Amino acid sequence: MGGAERNARKRRQQQSSGGKAVAQARGGGDMKKVVAVVVGVVLLAGAVIGGVLWTNASKNATEGEAIPTAVEPGAEYPVERDGVTVVSGEQDAPTTIDVYADFLCPVCAQFEQTYGDQIEQKVAAGELKVRTHMLPMLVERSDPAGYSLDSANAALCAADEGQFRAYHDSLFASQPEEGKRGYDKQQLIQLGRDLGITADTFADCVNNGTYDQQLTAKMEQVKNDPALEQDFGGGNKGFGTPTVVSGGEIVDFSDPQWLDRLTASAQR
Repeated sequence: MGGAERNARKRRQQQSSGGKAVAQARGGGDMKKVVAVVVGVVLLAGAVIGGVLWTNASKNATEGEAIPTAVEPGAEYPVERDGVTVVSGEQDAPTTIDVYADFLCPVCAQFEQTYGDQIEQKVAAGELKVRTHMLPMLVERSDPAGYSLDSANAALCAADEGQFRAYHDSLFASQPEEGKRGYDKQQLIQLGRDLGITADTFADCVNNGTYDQQLTAKMEQVKNDPALEQDFGGGNKGFGTPTVVSGGEIVDFSDPQWLDRLTASAQR
């Protein structure tokens, strides 16, 4: 190969290498950036879709689920419905408490978890009578709205069938999350069946909202009762659940010994 030919070949190689370098400088890096952006967008979209699906699944966690039944108390004692209040225990029990609660209220569930067994034992021993007021205070705080009212009505329907305590305990033990889906009427009816309620009158009572109007009226009455008003600090006063009243006075149940103190003072 002559010198002229070698020089010509070298020039062609240099031109080819230069063209590739220019192409890389102009487009190669940009292409990598484009691919990276596309991958990022796909991953972000996947995360958003996954988040939406998770949120929807979380919001509707109770859909189609059976409500687990709580163990029925072994002790026998009178339980009867008095309007939209359920009275548990002997009529001549030395101590009476009124408990105002909402089946959607998280603090009410904590109250039951902390003190439910103690209350049950004292009722069974004849030391305590409990007047339970289930209220639709958080009726707008489920999605869809209405669970507080439906569950309160269903508990009264269960009381008519002699299963209030087990029904009450079951709803608190498997409480839906506030702001999300509660249990629908069919689930509330099925809970009654699982607790041994076979009468068609129970299902009719739940479906028809037999006590809805009375419960709504009771809620308005309670909210406007100055004797039930509490100071929550920061100038915030009003009624809240749970509220416990004995002898016309609101009980401070933050004291772990509150129930023992009440029953002991009645026995003096």
